[in-house]
Amino acid sequence: MRLRIVLGVLSAATVLTAGSPSPAQAAGGPPRLGWELKETGVGARLRGLSPVSRDVAWVSGSEGTVLRTTDGGRRWENVSPSGAEGLQFRDIEAFDARRAVALSIGEGEDSRVYRTEDGGRTWAETFRNDEPRAFYDCLAFFDARHGLAVSDPVDGRFRVLATDDGGRSWRVLPPDGMPEALPGEAGFAASGQCLVTAGGRNAWLATGGAARARVFHSADRGRTWTVADTPVPAGDPARGVFGLAFRDRHHGLAVGGDYQAGRPSPDAAALTGDGGATWRPAGAPPPAYRSGVAWLPYPPFAAVAVGPSGSDVTWTGGRTWETFDGGSFDTVACARDGACWAAGEQGRVARLRLT
Repeated sequence: MRLRIVLGVLSAATVLTAGSPSPAQAAGGPPRLGWELKETGVGARLRGLSPVSRDVAWVSGSEGTVLRTTDGGRRWENVSPSGAEGLQFRDIEAFDARRAVALSIGEGEDSRVYRTEDGGRTWAETFRNDEPRAFYDCLAFFDARHGLAVSDPVDGRFRVLATDDGGRSWRVLPPDGMPEALPGEAGFAASGQCLVTAGGRNAWLATGGAARARVFHSADRGRTWTVADTPVPAGDPARGVFGLAFRDRHHGLAVGGDYQAGRPSPDAAALTGDGGATWRPAGAPPPAYRSGVAWLPYPPFAAVAVGPSGSDVTWTGGRTWETFDGGSFDTVACARDGACWAAGEQGRVARLRLT
């Protein structure tokens, strides 16, 4: 969606700090959450995020920026691809401290994929879009070999790339298995979460900009898809589902709303328990537009959502949300070892603290 390049910019606010245990904690209630900011030294807006562990994380964003830390965020190394200063790296997927794949968005040749195998010291451009109508938004991997990238519709259907060699090469999948797009329907390159995976074969694609906000699902690594409506606000180019998270092939969360500053976004969260076949609204959603969401590795049914106006947590699998921070972030993700990270405007990166 062309409006995604000018997604509204809001100022960062305060960061929650942890204090003494609350009465709820003392009584065995949920933990308290707070973001611990990590100074990156850059001013780029960082919408791509891929944490590998508590120590290792990659982020990417505007001005061709790619950063990497291997010491928990104490130091950040600028590992941006050479000559990419004019690109917008809106998504990045890292396999470990050395291997990562980054996606730049945009019309025509601005949509590219880069891969590194040496911690970002060198990058290989492994895909450059040659279809002027295509605009790639997100990429996601099932494992270290198999992955997908998705573009806004071309000839009425979302366009899907696939790789089976870890991003070294890509091929366009046949469009026959993709349902037709609605007029104006597109993806949002806001958090790297318009395309997500769970397990070895399931993928989900979030959309907006049309009369209905929808989620597409593939159970065969992108060859065929089904689609379902969501209750997330739609009917405007700035509204729809911006971020998805699935903790398994059944349980998923969707967040979004209206990204334009000053416009209300009620009911901007939904949940599914059947793999995205049906979606129901959150009973108590976040109070405003949210662009990113991630399941917490612990406790069960907990997740965090982020956006320019704050962060929220659910302890009920997405049925109810409560705000715990007022700072600005665009994306959030958790590593296999339980460490959760967030990133956003003005080079903001933080790691979640539970007390």
